[in-house]
Amino acid sequence: MIDPLVDIKENDIFELSPELLNTLLKDHTLSTDKCQVNIFWATDNYADRGKGYQYGDQITIEAITGSNGNVIVPRAIKSREQQQQRSREMAEVFTPSWICNKQNNLVDNAWFGREGVFNIEVDNHGSHSWVVNTKPVVFPEGKTWRDYINENRLEITCGEAPYLVSRYDTVTGEPIPVERRIGLLDRKLRIVGENTSTSTEWLKAAQAAYMSIYGYEWQGDNLVLAREALLYTFIDYYYAKFGKDPVLKSLQHIADIISWNLWQMDGLKGVIPNSCVKLPKLKNEPSSLFSLEDLGEQEELTLFDCPGCKNKDIHSHTGKYALIKDWKENKVLTFVSLLKQK
Repeated sequence: MIDPLVDIKENDIFELSPELLNTLLKDHTLSTDKCQVNIFWATDNYADRGKGYQYGDQITIEAITGSNGNVIVPRAIKSREQQQQRSREMAEVFTPSWICNKQNNLVDNAWFGREGVFNIEVDNHGSHSWVVNTKPVVFPEGKTWRDYINENRLEITCGEAPYLVSRYDTVTGEPIPVERRIGLLDRKLRIVGENTSTSTEWLKAAQAAYMSIYGYEWQGDNLVLAREALLYTFIDYYYAKFGKDPVLKSLQHIADIISWNLWQMDGLKGVIPNSCVKLPKLKNEPSSLFSLEDLGEQEELTLFDCPGCKNKDIHSHTGKYALIKDWKENKVLTFVSLLKQK
């Protein structure tokens, strides 16, 4: 079986398939048919490494493989100093798995109309855990297992995505066996396993489950970790069901879904982080707008702050609005188009 350790090695993914790792680094908002743009670091934690590791640099395969293959590691493995620095600068605080489980249970309690569907929470004198309900999940009248796996779920500011997948506790770093996992996607894949028999059936249903799971994150290294965790979760559950690893073609398809559904974004603005720019206008003609390329040709210009930033209006930013994919409708749209305008 592919190495299931908590700290997924980029070198291992690259050895399996450079194309696979390339897909996990892709930013679909900024990429075009002719040119791939990767997610960027969006953190100064790696700046002392030099060129290619600065805040605005794209995360390249070269920067995280080979002798640099241990650059990106989960928060639990980072030094205490790095953890504290990221908490101060980006308010990065990860949630223990037992709390993720508790909150995910609330979502499922509402959907199923009953408690204890997947597990029972346990509080043993302040030591929190859960007992897995091992019986096959029974669905309420009027709902099917396919309805459950197709239900959209979003983890905001997802970090390493502990609410979606729980290969390990993001606070302690302790690995969690497949049968005890509590993420929103973990639950969907458990349902897939209970209701399919063949590899073809499983793959089709698992792909649908992945298409219904979304998350966004500011910092590029966290996003890489989240995407990797979702990819290896796919491997974990397939192996648990069939006793072998999925073929590369299946991994590539899942990686493409993951790279669309977990994306880099400033959650308060709906744009690529730090992409808002000032708008140029001609004096005495405040309604005339020009592209940034025209600035050098215009005379008597004044610059105006991004109206979205100024007025705190998520629909009026000058930045690059993040794109996501609606798999059911097979169309690409901006994330903010899903939010109602006042």
